[in-house]
Amino acid sequence: MKQIFGSLLLLCAACHSVPGKINDKTKQETLTSGAAIDSAGKDYASLATVKVPAPAVILKKKQIPVLCYHQIRDWKPADSKTSRTYIVPPVAFATQMKMLADSGYHSVSPDQVYAYLITGAALPPKPIMLTFDDTDLDQFTIAYPEMKKYGFKGVFFIMTVSLGRKHYMSKDQVRQLSDEGHSIESHTWDHHNVKKYSGNDWVTQIDKPTKELESITGKAIRYFAYPFGLWNTAAIPELKKRGFLAAFQLNEKLDQTDPLYSLRRIIVPGTWNGSVLHNWIQRDF
Repeated sequence: MKQIFGSLLLLCAACHSVPGKINDKTKQETLTSGAAIDSAGKDYASLATVKVPAPAVILKKKQIPVLCYHQIRDWKPADSKTSRTYIVPPVAFATQMKMLADSGYHSVSPDQVYAYLITGAALPPKPIMLTFDDTDLDQFTIAYPEMKKYGFKGVFFIMTVSLGRKHYMSKDQVRQLSDEGHSIESHTWDHHNVKKYSGNDWVTQIDKPTKELESITGKAIRYFAYPFGLWNTAAIPELKKRGFLAAFQLNEKLDQTDPLYSLRRIIVPGTWNGSVLHNWIQRDF
């Protein structure tokens, strides 16, 4: 279900309470406001009510590096060269995380990035966002414990059709990630290209998955990653009216009218070691 981006693209993706310990009123307030407190103790409950500045103000801000990962596993003989773009061997992933930690990077949440873009809120030194698409199980079994060594938090863009299937995360695993301060956000129901939506697609691909993820985490879903990184301006008002604060593409130019709905990410290939990744972070952001 991944799009072939080609070599050019490669150069250029309130804490949940224990069941039974949250009353309906508290849960509803949490879902309305979003995650009330992030892992650093910062209150972001009112972000959705803050006036968004003019596009020019946001476009002048320094972009925060956002890395996009898919599968974290060893390559197989059957994996094509293109597939290996999306498959990062565990050893390579460990090397990349160690480089980030040794270089002084600090992982940040979508709320932190959004607050920085619209209010100028301070970020930690050398902020970086670590994102994971498609709900693959190895993100939980391999990436999550590796990040934990360094205190890194990830952003998991969940494709809900896969929940509980073989080789994919379960609802309980997604809930655990959320409970431990990782961000759980939307990546549609079954990875359908947003540019091709018509009729009831917005309900199937966005509304129902949002409701399911909110039920799992007890938190509002406020950020979106476009499948394949493909987007168009027609999608932006649909995301806005559904309460999304921002959306992430891949490496195209930011939209000049609604930059928050075209935030950039770069895919990290499995061929990159720590130093190569560091060079591309410096170059692309």
